[in-house]
Amino acid sequence: MRFLLSTLAATALLAGCNDSTTETQTEAPAPKSEADAAAADYDITRQYEKFAEVPMNPDVSFLTETERGVVNKLIEASDYLSKIYLLQRGANYPQLRYEIQQRAVKGDVEAVTQLAMFDLHYGPCDTLEDDNRVFVGDTPCPAGAGFYPVDMTKAEFEQWIADNPADKAAFTSGYTVIRRTDDGGLTAIPYHIEYAEYLKPAAALMREAAAMTENANLKTFLNLRAEAFLTDEYFQSEMAWMDLDGPIEIAIGPYEVYDDGLFAYKTAYESFVTVKNPDESAALAKYKDFLVDMERNLPVAESYKNFARGFESPIAVTYQVHGGGDNENGVQTIAFNLPNDERVREAKGAKKVILNNVLGAKYDRILGPIGERVLVPDQAKLTAKKWMSNNTLFHELSHSLGPGTITVDGVETTVNAQLKDLSSGLEEGKADVMGAYNILYMMERGELDIADKEAYLATYFSGKFRSMRFGTGAAHAKGAAFQYNYFRETGAAEWLPEEKRFRLDFEKLEQAISDLTGKIVMIQGNGNYDQAKHFLDRYLPLDAAAKTVLNQLDDIPYDIRPVYPEAL
Repeated sequence: MRFLLSTLAATALLAGCNDSTTETQTEAPAPKSEADAAAADYDITRQYEKFAEVPMNPDVSFLTETERGVVNKLIEASDYLSKIYLLQRGANYPQLRYEIQQRAVKGDVEAVTQLAMFDLHYGPCDTLEDDNRVFVGDTPCPAGAGFYPVDMTKAEFEQWIADNPADKAAFTSGYTVIRRTDDGGLTAIPYHIEYAEYLKPAAALMREAAAMTENANLKTFLNLRAEAFLTDEYFQSEMAWMDLDGPIEIAIGPYEVYDDGLFAYKTAYESFVTVKNPDESAALAKYKDFLVDMERNLPVAESYKNFARGFESPIAVTYQVHGGGDNENGVQTIAFNLPNDERVREAKGAKKVILNNVLGAKYDRILGPIGERVLVPDQAKLTAKKWMSNNTLFHELSHSLGPGTITVDGVETTVNAQLKDLSSGLEEGKADVMGAYNILYMMERGELDIADKEAYLATYFSGKFRSMRFGTGAAHAKGAAFQYNYFRETGAAEWLPEEKRFRLDFEKLEQAISDLTGKIVMIQGNGNYDQAKHFLDRYLPLDAAAKTVLNQLDDIPYDIRPVYPEAL
């Protein structure tokens, strides 16, 4: 594996981000405390090897030569978004990467390893670790990533808005960065200005792709999204994205707020370049027709249900051929539900995109083997890839359900705005447990095979451990942790110390899924930050049983490092 590590890093040496420099790393002192001892025990090579390399060679034989040309333009554009994303992770990270690269070129073996890790995690911090452990230097990764001044506190930001209310819209916008002024104050700079160096060529490539394609809807989207890159006005292009059809499915732009650990305001650039399997998409498309019924069936009072959103919600089963930016960082995405703009969701719903080749690789290499370590043998054998796939689909469908735009103290706002940094973890957990609730509902209606209920529940519960391995600092891991703890509290999962496995009480688990779905929807609908914090404080810490299981998964990859073709 060390040869593989060195080979990958050597390849990365040829793709430096810029010609900046930074201070060289100094040798760390000998451990003097428990914290220092833990740092000394950190094995960077082992951490890198937790991601299994998987070549991705999706079948694109059905694409025409013109379509291949369009995809290749989008791959080029995606690479510019990766450069922006590195800046968003940390304003000095391109400079820091260059320094590591230079040391590696000079034969520093440690730097070769660090460079491979840096490229995997888009920065000097191990995103698998709860504390985002630094593996280069000793400067902690900033909670606000590269979106805010590293010395800015939450209190300073909030006080600035209180003193300068006219700045609130710009400061809380998902498309601005906050910077220091010469006099020590704060100012908001639009993305299209801050990242113009990369957005302009990316937009040009998008327009070139638009000129090539013969698909009218794709042409419209690409032109509108190119314009949005230069204006930060994304609404029209998001609406157009919902209408995409044909074999090329592209999501490209600033979307998720996970990296903004201060407020979850700022969006990160990413790209998913995929090709669509029309037959598989059609087979799953029927479930979007049940979204209204799913909303109506939620186990909450009518006041918490949301029928204002659009319910078009197209479903695309795709094969990813290239990624960019936030899509590539650390743990790999197996599906996504976009756009996040509540205005678009209320008009048209949201699109669910399944990355089938990524999902399949994760089941084969990770979830299948994990099930054997989590559950007693007679339940472990029930897990199945198709239920991981269905769980993923219904997770994404459930992002379109429940509270979105809400009213708090007579003022219209959104769940994200009210719950701030807590919103992402709650939302991922909500989508997960509500997805399970909706699968059980579909079984009751005869749309899914109810005879497979126990197989589904075994797969679903095992999946919590796949997510919790990412460290409870990650949104998906937080969602998995509070589900696990709730199921333990309700007796749905019994720990057998001698076997070091869980035995599920399927009847209790089914009831707990329903109850937890209701609790999360109400927390979101109330929009009460303190209530949300109290819930997470109670249900996030993992017990000894969970830690025992997690510790016996060490030989199973944590995730994959997909290797995509550079061009079609």
